[in-house]
Amino acid sequence: MFRTTKMKLIELMILRQDVDKVLEYLGTRADFELREGASERKNDQDERLVALLARLQTGRAFLGIPDPAGWESGVTLPEAGQIEEAESLADRVEEIRREEQSARDYRDRVTDARDEARAFANLKVSFSELDNLTFLSLRIGRMEPAEQENARKALGDRAVIVPLGDDKTRVLAASSRKGRFALDSELKKFGFIALEIPESFSGVPDEILAGLEREVEQAEIALSEAVNARMHFTAAVAHQFVAALQRITLATRVRQVRSALESTEMVFRVSGWIPASESSALMNELDNLTEGRVAIRVWTPDEVPEVKSGTEKVPVRYRHGKIVKSFERMIFSYGAPLYGTIDPTPVVAFFFTLLFGIMFGDVGQGLVFALFGFVLASEKVGALRKWAHFGPIFVAIGVSSMVMGILTGEFFANGEILAPLSRAITGYFGESRDHILEMMPTKDSLGKLMVFFGFTLSVGFVINSLGLIINIINQFSLGRPARAVFSKTGLCGAAFFWFGVFLAIRFAVTGVAPAIIEWCLLVLPLAGLFFAEPIVRLLEGHGKAYENGVLAGIIEGIVELLEVFSSFFSNSVSFLRVGAFALSHAVLSFIVFTMTELVGGDMSAGGIAVEVFGNAVIIVLEGLIVAIQVVRLQYYEFFSKFFTETGKEFKPFRFKYKE
Repeated sequence: MFRTTKMKLIELMILRQDVDKVLEYLGTRADFELREGASERKNDQDERLVALLARLQTGRAFLGIPDPAGWESGVTLPEAGQIEEAESLADRVEEIRREEQSARDYRDRVTDARDEARAFANLKVSFSELDNLTFLSLRIGRMEPAEQENARKALGDRAVIVPLGDDKTRVLAASSRKGRFALDSELKKFGFIALEIPESFSGVPDEILAGLEREVEQAEIALSEAVNARMHFTAAVAHQFVAALQRITLATRVRQVRSALESTEMVFRVSGWIPASESSALMNELDNLTEGRVAIRVWTPDEVPEVKSGTEKVPVRYRHGKIVKSFERMIFSYGAPLYGTIDPTPVVAFFFTLLFGIMFGDVGQGLVFALFGFVLASEKVGALRKWAHFGPIFVAIGVSSMVMGILTGEFFANGEILAPLSRAITGYFGESRDHILEMMPTKDSLGKLMVFFGFTLSVGFVINSLGLIINIINQFSLGRPARAVFSKTGLCGAAFFWFGVFLAIRFAVTGVAPAIIEWCLLVLPLAGLFFAEPIVRLLEGHGKAYENGVLAGIIEGIVELLEVFSSFFSNSVSFLRVGAFALSHAVLSFIVFTMTELVGGDMSAGGIAVEVFGNAVIIVLEGLIVAIQVVRLQYYEFFSKFFTETGKEFKPFRFKYKE
């Protein structure tokens, strides 16, 4: 507890016949981090699988089957025959797509021809002139019905053939102007005999228009049948298709990882980090999976040469409950702690919740945060599902705000609703008051406000002190005793900070000035800080005490002391902002409450509008500002004490369905 999870390095020697199922197992288990830099990536992907995956993805989109957000339960590598089954599905989808596209193209061609003919239906010019004006090349003639279908297939999408008359022996053939030579050539092959068009003929014959209309209707029917066939096929194979798609996706992911592994003709080498508590179970399960055909070696971090030399960092992992775990991203967004050091997450979780509640005290508004947190954590709202891990944070700060709201007597910016509760609580301890903690600045409450600001400084003192203690313990744990003692965030800095605060508080309360011995005790840690560089260099064996000369060392010592004074002072005073934001929250709530009264009170339409809008602004805008301030206090006042060097976050190897 309060330490990073113990890790072990595991090396696996796996036979080629077992490597795919071992990688599948490791990627599904998701608690094994592949070691970086094992080898250069090689390109030995299975082209058959890659091509099949692309076909399945295209087919899924064509069929309109929803793509799962992640892996469905029970997905495994394809077994014997399942790759052929997936290829058969892809072939059938492509066949359906071609049939539907062919029907759609034919419908479009016939429709275009019909529309073109309609455009010239009332044009009273000779047919020869019409043929010259349109973009179409028209041919009217005779062709045996048996040859008409063959001609359609031969011409494909280059022309349209429309039967004319009841006996179907006359046809109209139409193509684009550019395709007229190909049209004439193909028609000749199938016995087409052109009919002479009288010179006196004008316009487009009604018989041609009627034939085109019938052809359009038949094309629409054919397309509708093709679409229905696709929809029925989709309904029948949707589940099977997704299963095949995910199996092939997993297979390609496994091959991709395998291509980056060190290997010989028969054996693959896999190495990586795993929590020590999981190593025994992993080894047993791998032994069963491969039927004993696996060689396993295990090292602790201090046995790994790269770790001892500092060229490789052991990945850091924590084990927390849901609430504390939700704060982990705040740690890792700043930087991963070094392996084996103190885990600051519980401290961050507690003080983040406390500071937010102090600055944002309101029962109603806190309830909104808590309810929103429960909604996030439930994962029932699809759009918010990816933020579910932040749900416990909102619940925690919501509850904290509600507790502070009870103390300040605020409920959705209304300072009167909770007055009976406040009077009951305060009356139990003495004189009853409308608010347990009066935040609005008045002549009678200034003294209490000063005490409140003193409380926020005390919280800051505790947070700063915890940061110093964590750093001291970390430095000793990492085998750096000189830095643990002679640094501004080590024992010397802590002694100066704590003793200086003690003397300041005693003087403020009693008026007793520090004695000479106390001044000496205060100067002693400063002397250690002034000579910190030469002492640390000598104790750690870096050669000369002053690397850049004595004069440069003296200047660095003076700068170090100035930084100690300024940093401890600013780190402490910075926590006054906690009281300032608590005060601003109370004032803003008072403004909303006053405006509500001015427009008619809580029960009027104007009052309800002001309350809703005012509380929404406070919750969204001030809530965001307060959250930023709390994060700032954590990063600059707390983390800066011990985050002098960052480690490496544990990122377990897992197969992602969507990359």
